[in-house]
Amino acid sequence: MKKVKKAIIPAAGLGTRFLPATKAMPKEMLPIINKPTIQYIVEEAIEAGIEDIIIVTGKGKRAIEDHFDSAFELETKLLEAGKLELLKEVQRSAKVELHYIRQKEPKGLGHAVWCARRFIGNEPFGVLLGDDIVTGKVPCLRQLIDQYETYGKSVIGVQNVASDMTHRYGVIDPGERRDRLYSVNRFVEKPKPGTAPSDLAIMGRYVFSPKIFDYLELMEVGAGGEIQLTDAIQKLNEEEQVHAYQFEGTRYDVGERLGYILTTLSFAMKSKDLRQDVLDMMASMLKEERYASAFEYRGGVDHGLASTAGGV
Repeated sequence: MKKVKKAIIPAAGLGTRFLPATKAMPKEMLPIINKPTIQYIVEEAIEAGIEDIIIVTGKGKRAIEDHFDSAFELETKLLEAGKLELLKEVQRSAKVELHYIRQKEPKGLGHAVWCARRFIGNEPFGVLLGDDIVTGKVPCLRQLIDQYETYGKSVIGVQNVASDMTHRYGVIDPGERRDRLYSVNRFVEKPKPGTAPSDLAIMGRYVFSPKIFDYLELMEVGAGGEIQLTDAIQKLNEEEQVHAYQFEGTRYDVGERLGYILTTLSFAMKSKDLRQDVLDMMASMLKEERYASAFEYRGGVDHGLASTAGGV
């Protein structure tokens, strides 16, 4: 069996949920603290043992390529200034061997993966979506690769979500379970509220056999008027079994504004340099919020200050 050594990172989306910030900046370059979101994804792939990564980009995504390129003038200035730790961080993102291909039309995730078919060839491969950052002792993609290399079947990363959120995801109808590994009866893309077959949602990590390209080749339009990867997975599952694996780790949703804010706060709380300042600021903000709420409740009059002023 061939080892999984290649991965695709689709990064061609328009990022409309973050407009106007993403008018000129790719959403994948929005930072979590001081690191672009896509760098977390790339680092996970490398830690999982991936050797070749192809990023599928679109119009206006040149900043991604620039980020992972060398920056000679910046590096020289940091070296001259003795800022060696910063230099190390800058050089870290430039030492990754990446390849790029452009998705010329915004036809959806399935089409973006299909665009990388010649790079993948006849090999198994991983897919990592940039809307999900996953942290844990073992990289999420590595967990899926281990399952693929054990059973020889394509495998999809899943986790439980609240029942009122299933309409936002691809969801599995689970079959037989072996510890964290499931067989799958069917895959459903963004089921209507109340119709999801389970609360196990696909979370942006996949390992596929190259057979998936046969179904993506059909280019059938699905939910949202786009070519859906989940639809191709369902067809693949009908021919050769596809597994779902409930991976271990914490998943952060950076694909929408609230999730992005909460992720930033969570990472800040894990930083020795930022944690206490963030706690102090949050305490101050909560105190002000409680004061403002009480002020509004009292009809816009601060009775404590008013009575004090009246007694002077």
